[in-house]
Amino acid sequence: MYRQGDVLMIPVAEGDVPATAPVPRDRRGRMVLARGEATGHAHVVGGPGLRLLADVDDPERMFIDVPEHGRVSHEEHGPIPLPAGHYRVVRQREYIPGAFRPVAD
Repeated sequence: MYRQGDVLMIPVAEGDVPATAPVPRDRRGRMVLARGEATGHAHVVGGPGLRLLADVDDPERMFIDVPEHGRVSHEEHGPIPLPAGHYRVVRQREYIPGAFRPVAD
């Protein structure tokens, strides 16, 4: 497992990745795993041939396909290298009375 701030990348088997669609890049051409609501900073993934995918039935459920190597970066954290493989992206959540929500930074 790999963690950067409130984003966790869990290795999964290729067969565990559901029917997915590529996640659109942001206006700056980045593949964003999570965007900070308070700071505006973002957890971004990149690498040769790397794809960021979303579950067709649940667009908040994301996966990373890393054919060679990748890197997760953020303005306030050191970069995290990702070896080749498949990963499920999990956002840390927090409890507020009556509900859960993604952690805001």
